[in-house]
Amino acid sequence: MTSRRRTVATVLTLGIAPLALAGIGAAPAVAHGSMTDPVSRVSACYAEGPESPKSAACKAAVAASGTQAFYDWNAVNIANAAGKHRELIPDGKLCSAGNDKYRGLDLARGDWPASSLASGKHTFRYKGTAPHKGSFALYVTKDGYDPTKPLKWSDLEEKPFATVTDPRMENGDYVFDGTVPNKSGRHLIYSVWQRSDSPEAFYTCSDVVFGKDNGSAGGAPAPTASAPTDEQIEDGTDESSVEHGGHGDADAGTGAKETAAAPAATTDADGTEAGTDPAAPASEEPAAPNEPAAAGSGENLAETGGDSSTPYLAAGGATVLALGAALLFTTVRRRSLPAGRHSR
Repeated sequence: MTSRRRTVATVLTLGIAPLALAGIGAAPAVAHGSMTDPVSRVSACYAEGPESPKSAACKAAVAASGTQAFYDWNAVNIANAAGKHRELIPDGKLCSAGNDKYRGLDLARGDWPASSLASGKHTFRYKGTAPHKGSFALYVTKDGYDPTKPLKWSDLEEKPFATVTDPRMENGDYVFDGTVPNKSGRHLIYSVWQRSDSPEAFYTCSDVVFGKDNGSAGGAPAPTASAPTDEQIEDGTDESSVEHGGHGDADAGTGAKETAAAPAATTDADGTEAGTDPAAPASEEPAAPNEPAAAGSGENLAETGGDSSTPYLAAGGATVLALGAALLFTTVRRRSLPAGRHSR
């Protein structure tokens, strides 16, 4: 290769590589998590151990879905939900979010491990293994709910009894309060976590019992659900196929950090405070992803992949790199021409 060609190749390499890296830097990171108070079905079965679950319901779920679904306990999601939850998830598949990988979570039975729950104020916890900005909506099943029948959207109360936007984080958990309606017997709490920096959304089914569990359809009372410990989560990381960098104070893979303890806007069942329902019908306009924050706002909520201005900075940097590469290419070409000859 001539000296001129070597120089041109070097210029092109130096110019194109940063552009590629700039494109990668602008790609959104991935968020994950699941409800742990009350304990979600997928969390309960993961805590029991995907290879040897203890409860009959989790054994059946693993038989239907395989063990990988439970090692990936924090990824029951729809990548491009954008608030269209009811439109995208069919009846009978709410717990799996219509994802065949998690089909075992949709098994209609009355012996799923359950959490005790009382009406009134309750502090909810949601493990965020890769935290992001977003809103949560919690629904409870209607009176007369039958867990031995496939769960339908019409089985849930029409409106969420609690919603919260950008709740605080404590020890890797989103923490927020809500007022639980008066219920009795066995019910289900359905949660929707809709990210605001991406169209991605996450879903959980948590089996709960108000008062005494007398068993469903004449069956024995269900076992008590337990959330996975931090040690169990850490131990299962190698088996997980989920793209996340762990959990806790800082997510090394995505850059997510704990949010400072701050009040979050919450709407309870009485609807006294207006809030955005992340599980609203598709006709409602979802928040635009990556909308730049107001200058000087000082906002420090959990958000991975850089702040909301990252895509704009990446685009600007790419433009500068492209212009610089073109200028350098022209300069090298002119210097390499024989004396008395000019570039056309």
